[in-house]
Amino acid sequence: MALKKPPVESTTFSNNATTLWLQEQETTMRSFFGHFWKVLCALCLITSSAVAQADGIYPNRAINLIVPWPAGGSVDFVARIVATQLSTELQQPVVIDNKPGAAGNIGAAAGARAKADGYTLVVASPPMAMASSLYRKLSYDLIKDFVPVSRLGEAPYVLVVKPAFAATAMELVTRAKANPGKLTFASAGAGSQPHLIGEAFKKNASIDILHVPYKGAPQAVTDLIGGSVDMAFNAAPSVIPMLKVGQIKALAVTSRARSRAFPDVPTLSEAGIPGIEGTQWAGILAPAGTPKEIVVRLNSAIVKSMSAPGIRELMISNGYELITSTPEQFGKFVAGEQSKWAAAIKQSGTPMLD
Repeated sequence: MALKKPPVESTTFSNNATTLWLQEQETTMRSFFGHFWKVLCALCLITSSAVAQADGIYPNRAINLIVPWPAGGSVDFVARIVATQLSTELQQPVVIDNKPGAAGNIGAAAGARAKADGYTLVVASPPMAMASSLYRKLSYDLIKDFVPVSRLGEAPYVLVVKPAFAATAMELVTRAKANPGKLTFASAGAGSQPHLIGEAFKKNASIDILHVPYKGAPQAVTDLIGGSVDMAFNAAPSVIPMLKVGQIKALAVTSRARSRAFPDVPTLSEAGIPGIEGTQWAGILAPAGTPKEIVVRLNSAIVKSMSAPGIRELMISNGYELITSTPEQFGKFVAGEQSKWAAAIKQSGTPMLD
């Protein structure tokens, strides 16, 4: 900054003029440096914020949670609970993105292609563990294209019919044997877990019933109530509302033990049709390559938020048992499920699908 030269005055006034000039310059410099420091501090704050973003403070925006099934289904039910809890815990929106179709493969493939930055997650369920054994052409690899975050829980499948159709599972079997090839069972899609459970039911009960695939549980239940199909194997959360109002009747559950949501409903084994066990589980996956620190952050947030008061009771009342885990535990579980269902599919003789 160029300083003004003091004016040339008479000798009488030179001392006073010099003093005034110095005071003016001091005031000017104070003002200048005051503004300078304000600007510098502002720049430091902006730079600090930018560095924090670059250093990966997570999350700093909304997270997309892909649900490979329709809204209203049992996987969607669990997804919405964890989305609400995570939003509160992480202080960022967790947005549900339903992408149904192809027994969950459309949504799973979208998740596998997503950027591995922690802002796209996928709700996994059994069909993703079964897909490699069912489809010749699959656009994702469950083990290679994803990293596990946490398990969420599991629920039994429920054999349901219209109330007047059959009072027990064995009565249903008797009716099916009297009408070979005429009764129908609905599932959430070809190659889905309910589909394979239905095929196992056919084999173990020695009956001939026709499979009717849907894109998800809600459509299957709607047609069951409407009389378009005769029976269905649906996960507990998707049928409990209709069971409560008497629109459908539960004949058996596919879990090893009875469900705490409806303890009076027998297992298939107790109902006289042994050898069929299977539950719907749900968990969170992230695209492969997601930084480990983000996976750890997400896991911690899920475990903490899902242990909040009332969440376990809410899940039980809707047929789900709350089960969280470490990423490593969930990874081992998924690998085990993939191996188990590969063997079951091979044994059942279910043909590969295109």
